[in-house]
Amino acid sequence: MQAFFLSEIKNGTNFLSAEESHHCLKVLRMTSGTKVLFLDGKGTLAEGKIQDSGSKTCQVYINKIYRNHKKRNYNLHIAIAPTKNSGRFEWFLEKAVEIGIDQITPLQCSRSERKRLNMERSEKILLSAMKQSVTTTLPVIRQMLPFKEFIKSIETENTFLAFCDYKKGNHLKNYILPNQKYSVIIGPEGGFSPEEVSLAKEKGIQVVSLGTNRLRTETAGIVSCHTIRLLHE
Repeated sequence: MQAFFLSEIKNGTNFLSAEESHHCLKVLRMTSGTKVLFLDGKGTLAEGKIQDSGSKTCQVYINKIYRNHKKRNYNLHIAIAPTKNSGRFEWFLEKAVEIGIDQITPLQCSRSERKRLNMERSEKILLSAMKQSVTTTLPVIRQMLPFKEFIKSIETENTFLAFCDYKKGNHLKNYILPNQKYSVIIGPEGGFSPEEVSLAKEKGIQVVSLGTNRLRTETAGIVSCHTIRLLHE
């Protein structure tokens, strides 16, 4: 079934936003009686049907609500330097939602090639990915932060900086325990500068490896998401 975003879900009659109504009625051309799903981005899945497809604001009826649907037993924050090719970063956003993520902070590092980010487009990609994959958590994407500012503000417990200098035993997977809140920091395509690595270590952030292969930025982000997800299955 097609899924739609509904910021507040309750039993009975609800109304889709103007944007979701347009997508439902004008793009998908759905009609009264069509069964659909609803997501609020806060862990709720609902079942219902289109009640009135004749107006600009689509009226729907919800008869089943599932709170905390498939709730993950961990929280994941990825801080990542957006790639020069915006399509690759957008691919990361989409796939991270499918795997499971709660928060994303774009980073501006000393070797970053992208200094700006289209936040509105990024938020739309996250929302679309949530609906497409029927995951019930809509990640929060923060405004881009300079690396030094981010490091100063982040809590260091269960915070890891992914670095390509592989050492046996320091793989991310060796530090993951159930029911925790995690932050993983991913650098730009040119890697972190020595100064940035030193700054992270001084702060008490654990430097970890994602394996013996050299990974692109967006791949490293996905590997981090999947590693933590797999260890919680």
